[in-house]
Amino acid sequence: MRRKLSSLMVLVLFALPMLAQDAAKKDSEPSAQNKTQTKAELLKYMQQTRKDFEKSVKGLSEAQLNFKPGPDRWSVKQVSEHIALAESFLGDAAQKVLTTPVAEKPSEVNDSQFQAKITDRSKKAQAPPPLVPTGKWATEKEILKAFNEARDKNEAFIKKTDEKDLRAHVSESPVGVLDAHEWELLVASHTARHIKQIEEVKADPNFPKS
Repeated sequence: MRRKLSSLMVLVLFALPMLAQDAAKKDSEPSAQNKTQTKAELLKYMQQTRKDFEKSVKGLSEAQLNFKPGPDRWSVKQVSEHIALAESFLGDAAQKVLTTPVAEKPSEVNDSQFQAKITDRSKKAQAPPPLVPTGKWATEKEILKAFNEARDKNEAFIKKTDEKDLRAHVSESPVGVLDAHEWELLVASHTARHIKQIEEVKADPNFPKS
């Protein structure tokens, strides 16, 4: 089970900045803020990124949703599909961490720095095949519905799981050894990262006015 889960993580996290590896190492500065995030804070971040995603695409026309800043760039609709695909894919991987034996992490992750590294858009990466948008959903409304269903599942998992258990189960990943809480933090941070990408598309000078 551990080997299978590790392979899944490798596939997905290939799309994340390699600098995130640094965030998974023990922080050398004791004064760093929010070294350990609480379950309540994680849920608040989940809820905030959900609202931010919906706000980022609200009221956009079909022309705006499908506008691409360049031939090798994604449209808002494609980014939205990527977010929805990752919400389910990453979320399922995060919840499977709880099936691993209780184990002690070799090092402690600084949650704030980990979150900052994942959301840092200065480091770009290629999405793995399972998370590349292919037009799975016909409309933005359908994309949001799929995202919200997956986000509901992730939030329900966090709410029903004792905070101690979220921290007690771990698995290896390309960004270090993460516990279940940190994996769900990755889910929300991934959403925040690509909301920034949507805003980048909307800020393009050729973005349709309507």
